[in-house]
Amino acid sequence: MDTETTTSSRYQIYPLVPLRGISVFPGMRLIFDVERPEALAAVDAAMEADQTVYLVAQRDASAETVTAADGLYKIGTVCRIHQVLRVPDEEGAKVMVEGVKRGYLAKLLAAKPYLTARVETIQDEPNLRTAVKAEALIRQCYGLLEKYAENSGLDLADILRDIIHSSDAGYVADLVTQNIYMRHEQKQLVLEELRPMRRLALVNRLIRWELDILDMEQSIHEEAAKRMKQVQREMFLREQLRTIQAELGEDDGYGDDTDEYRTAVANAHLPKEVEAKLYKEIGRLAKQPFGSAESAVLRSYLDICLEIPWQTETEDNLDPAAVRKALDEDHFGLEKIKDRVVEYVSVRKLAPDQKGSILCLLGPPGTGKTSIALSVARAMGRKLCRISLGGIHDEAEIRGHRKTYVGAMPGRIMAGIQQAGSRNPVMVLDEIDKLGSDYRGDPSAALLEALDPEQNSQFRDHFLELPFDLSDVFFITTANSADTIPPALLDRMEVVEFPSYTDEEKLAIARDHLLPKQRKKHGLNGNQLRINDGAMREIIARYTRESGVRRLEQQLATVCRKTAAGIVAGQFKCRYLRAGGLEEILGPAKYRDTRSEGTAAVGLVRGLAWTSVGGEILDAEVGVMAGSGKLELTGNLGDVMKESARAALTYIRAHAGELGVEPEFYKNRDIHIHFPEGAVPKDGPSAGVTICTGLVSALSGVPVRQDVAMTGEITLLGRVLPIGGLREKTMAALRAGVHTVIIPAENEPDLADIDPAVRSALNFITASRVETVLDAALCREGSTDAI
Repeated sequence: MDTETTTSSRYQIYPLVPLRGISVFPGMRLIFDVERPEALAAVDAAMEADQTVYLVAQRDASAETVTAADGLYKIGTVCRIHQVLRVPDEEGAKVMVEGVKRGYLAKLLAAKPYLTARVETIQDEPNLRTAVKAEALIRQCYGLLEKYAENSGLDLADILRDIIHSSDAGYVADLVTQNIYMRHEQKQLVLEELRPMRRLALVNRLIRWELDILDMEQSIHEEAAKRMKQVQREMFLREQLRTIQAELGEDDGYGDDTDEYRTAVANAHLPKEVEAKLYKEIGRLAKQPFGSAESAVLRSYLDICLEIPWQTETEDNLDPAAVRKALDEDHFGLEKIKDRVVEYVSVRKLAPDQKGSILCLLGPPGTGKTSIALSVARAMGRKLCRISLGGIHDEAEIRGHRKTYVGAMPGRIMAGIQQAGSRNPVMVLDEIDKLGSDYRGDPSAALLEALDPEQNSQFRDHFLELPFDLSDVFFITTANSADTIPPALLDRMEVVEFPSYTDEEKLAIARDHLLPKQRKKHGLNGNQLRINDGAMREIIARYTRESGVRRLEQQLATVCRKTAAGIVAGQFKCRYLRAGGLEEILGPAKYRDTRSEGTAAVGLVRGLAWTSVGGEILDAEVGVMAGSGKLELTGNLGDVMKESARAALTYIRAHAGELGVEPEFYKNRDIHIHFPEGAVPKDGPSAGVTICTGLVSALSGVPVRQDVAMTGEITLLGRVLPIGGLREKTMAALRAGVHTVIIPAENEPDLADIDPAVRSALNFITASRVETVLDAALCREGSTDAI
């Protein structure tokens, strides 16, 4: 120790040892372990000087190292080292110290090779209280400590003797705090209190707090002992009953079941209602006669109830950035659902009591609905259970059967919870739009309670007959179409639409996700199989036709299989595929190029249609011949589409003169409207403007531009009404080489949802009336747009 010459004599420089979870008080001795190298170096330095060291507690007891003053408390104790004991062949040492006086950490001077601090020694403030007040506090402390020793079973006789013979309130406070259990934060509060009377009053309050805790522990212990005594008494009586039954020949071979069940229920910490029900069922089991079929039913019921995770739950990963990163690793795009999951995690972080959400992922097949749901569970750190609802007709599949039925089991909801082993999993209800109903009930009605946040906290399965809280479950349902989902069920879910992928999105997904996945699956590396972007685009356009990427992945798997076979057979060591070289592997292209040759034609119109696998170009052909006014509709058309044709015909008859059509055409002309690919069913109102344009072209002889495609519903008065599926339809137009797309004026806000690449490549014309459509699509005489 060196005295600093530039400051007053009350400042000293000492080696510093940071303490974890303990404190030293003046006048008290303490033995503690020193293991950290810098702390050992500080002890050695003190021993080489005058054996004086400064001990101060860390703010974070779990920190391994402390290099800055803000990691230490400001008040510690200057101590004298009495003994250092080192154990051979072991790191560290045991150190015995005695506190000398309190010290204020003025400045941390050095961190290597050990901590050195400038310390200001502190004296207790003068005692302005009377001796009577000090004596009262000391006696109060004596009484509280005596009661503490009695309740805790500790031998504090020496401390009590020192207290009764002392009149120094500060010394008594330090003595008691050093020798009884307190949290290190509480001991630090006592160490930092420099007024002796207030210090002792604080200690008295802390002892009262410890006495309250000891009383609570004693109460819990007595209650547990009482319950255990009751259980032992019941076990003794049942053992006697079992012996009597064995003497009477009525032993059923399950003598220990009831005791085991009672023990299992007692150790499971179940909700009170569940615990009471199970004890009641165990009582019924104990009373069952020899050979009773009911006993097997009760055992099955108890086994299943004890396997349900009534209280077990997983801890959520509430780091939005980490969740987003995990989702981005698994999937390309899908920004809406990713944003929604990140929002949910953020809300859970701010409001931990927020209940689970119910999302419905709606979109065409192969767009990643199920796989993103599985990724959500991984990203949030939750358990996963997946339930396939396709083809379920029985309501009991959802809610279970009554346990009185032979072979009864819980419904799929509770079976999923049981399988997950957690009360807050991510539950994926796949293909919710494929539910059916018959004489056995309506499964969708059984889901109404489970998917209602206001009701599912008391969900009752028919088998369990007990309430289970589903409000913490994150439900994610998937569907291809919302049309077959009952409105009441759809209203309970937040719908997130999954649009079709553009060709560029498919290219990115195939390049960054699908191809590496299939290469790994087939034992290939990046050098053995490479596919350039041109070849990938050819696979997308000529070998697949879908909204998602499922068929694309299958084609890539085919390429990987054939490549692996060629490498094993020694035909080649690696393969690099370019555009034009796919036919050898995948065979002839499955889909023709639908791009227009650009020649205007009479009666041939390019319409846009939405299908379950995305958008399609739907050509409409109109033929007019001499006849008696018959209208023929072919191409496997639905009723709505036929009605659109009749509405278009009525509009043309009402405006024949304006449109350049013979007014009497409906009397002396037969009209045939045909949509190619007749084996494919077609329906919907969005082909109305397409049919009308084709009729006007065929009746007037004016050709239709083939670089124009259109969609929209038509009315008798010539209004153009909005349609759905605009995003998918515009993608189909771009693939077909269309330059201009005519859409209803009311669909103009939907252009914001269209892919930017598609929006920039197409020219959109909005129309509120048929006249606008005809002006844009027909190559009338003098038109500059004529091809």
